Amino acid sequence: MSHEHIRVEREGEVGIVRLHRPKALNALCDALITELNAALRAFEENASIGCTIITGSEKAFAAGADIAEMQDRTWPAIWQEDFLADWDRVADVRKPLVAAVSGYALGGGCELAMMCDIIIAAENARFGQPEIRLGIIPGAGGTQRLIRAVGKAKAMDLILTGRMMDAHEAEACGLVARVVPVEQLMEEALSTAREIAGHSRTAVLAAKEAVLRAFETPLQEGLRFERRLFHALFATPDRKEGMEAFLEKRPPRWSGR
Repeated sequence: MSHEHIRVEREGEVGIVRLHRPKALNALCDALITELNAALRAFEENASIGCTIITGSEKAFAAGADIAEMQDRTWPAIWQEDFLADWDRVADVRKPLVAAVSGYALGGGCELAMMCDIIIAAENARFGQPEIRLGIIPGAGGTQRLIRAVGKAKAMDLILTGRMMDAHEAEACGLVARVVPVEQLMEEALSTAREIAGHSRTAVLAAKEAVLRAFETPLQEGLRFERRLFHALFATPDRKEGMEAFLEKRPPRWSGR
């Protein structure tokens, strides 16, 4: 399938989606989101892919939503079509997603990065939710995911002022997993994605689901959910292989079952 606004690649067991609207700093338009969802769905259905990286250019991961595309939309129209609902499909992907962020990740770009499971940032990365400067608020998860990632004080600061924070501040407050030099960004992202893809696929899916459940349930319910998944993995061949390999001091040979 050909794409206009993204570039799709593969490195062994790792899928890569590069946002590609260079003249618009990878601003997120409807067509780009449609292409992104299709690419992620294809990787999701490909049993040989264990992890996917979403990235942009050195200058911009994604500088926000396409304001020109939104400007003339009316309230009845966006309400009836449930505008932005399709964007959240990224967060429904079961396989792990790594965001490799260089340059601007603002507005919808920051929200897209937060839909991923791990954010690795280049030293030039800048994060923010500047929608307040346009007379609106974040609409693709910014008010909900940001507070879960960085806490109320920092989320209020960023959302109400519209300011940007650099990569090191983002790492310090928990939004970013690690910061690396710009030239090492994709190398680090690929290394991380390959390591994830190299584990038992069943265990990886269970681990991601359990961690995400912690955001949505009280502690006791989350602990019960985690324990049941832990129990269920004892029925898998990969659990047996992993423990045998550990005791025999050899690399495991995962079957994905």
